[in-house]
Amino acid sequence: MAKFTKQQITEVKAQGFLINRGTENFSGRIVPKGTTFSSKDLKTISEIADQFGNGTIAFTTRLCAEIVGIPYDQIPAAKEYAAAHDLYFGGTGAKIRPVTACKGTTCIYGNYDTQAMAQKIHEDYYIGWSDVKLPHKFKIAVGGCPNSCMKPALNDFGIEGHKVPKYKEDLCKGCKKCQCEINCPSKAITVVDGKMHIDESKCLTCGVCTGKCPFQAVAHESETLYQIYVGGTWGKKTRMGTKLSKLVSYDEVFPLLEKTMLWFKENANGKERLGMVVERLGKEKLENDLFSEELLNRKEEILAK
Repeated sequence: MAKFTKQQITEVKAQGFLINRGTENFSGRIVPKGTTFSSKDLKTISEIADQFGNGTIAFTTRLCAEIVGIPYDQIPAAKEYAAAHDLYFGGTGAKIRPVTACKGTTCIYGNYDTQAMAQKIHEDYYIGWSDVKLPHKFKIAVGGCPNSCMKPALNDFGIEGHKVPKYKEDLCKGCKKCQCEINCPSKAITVVDGKMHIDESKCLTCGVCTGKCPFQAVAHESETLYQIYVGGTWGKKTRMGTKLSKLVSYDEVFPLLEKTMLWFKENANGKERLGMVVERLGKEKLENDLFSEELLNRKEEILAK
C-alpha cells in the first residue's frame, strides 16, 4: 500500500475505487441505474471481475456491485470496459450517493413502483447533479411502505409510500368476518353496529386493507401519498430523520428533494451532515423553507456558491 501516494488513493476513490485493506489492490463500485441490474449487466460485471479483479463481487449497502482486487494500473482499463457496456464506477465523495430502493415494485406490500422512482432520482439527481459539490455525503432511500425495509428514516432524504384508505361507508355490508379487519396489521379497523370503523389514531396508512373488501368498501384506488424524512444518519452518529409534518403527493416529492439539497448546500458548515444542520436550525425553519418556493427561485445562486 505504501507504493501509492495519498493523492493517488484519493483520486481513484473519487472515481469509485477504494483500496483493499492490507493489499495494493482496489475494489471498484459499479452503480446501478435505479437499484437494479439487468442479466446482461451482471454478465458484464462478472467479466470485469474475472479480467481485472480477483473474480470476487460484493454488493454494498447502497446496492452497488463492488468488484474486488483490481490492481491500480488496471483501473483505467476496467473503467473503459464498463463504459463500453453502459456501466459506470462511482458512488463516493461529498455528493449524492447511489440511490437505494426496496423491492416495493414487486412486493405485495409495496404501495408504488419504488424502482421506477429510484431510477428517475438516479437520472435526474445522481447523474444530473454529479458535478454539484455538497458539504458532505447525501443519501437517498426509496421505501415502498411503512415496513421500512430500506430504512428511509436513516437516510438524508427518505421516501416512504403510504396508502390512505378510501373508505366508502355506503358499500360496507358489516360482514361478521370483515376482511379489512382481519388483515389490518395495526388493529385500526373494527366493525361497530354493522359498519366498518377506521381508527385514524391507530391507522398506519400501510395500504394492507385496500382491495381486501369484496364489496370495495376500501378500494384499490385509495390514494398513494409519501412520508418524507430529512436528515437521518446511521453509523457512528445515529439520528432518526425528521419526519415532515404532512404526507405529500408524487409530484411534490421531487421538488422537495431538490429543495432539501439546496437547503443543505446553503446552510451546512464544511463536513457537516444534514441531520446536524436540522438539529442546529430546527424543524420549523426546515419546513418553512421546504414548503416555500424561495429555494428554487434562488437555485442558480445557491449552486454557484
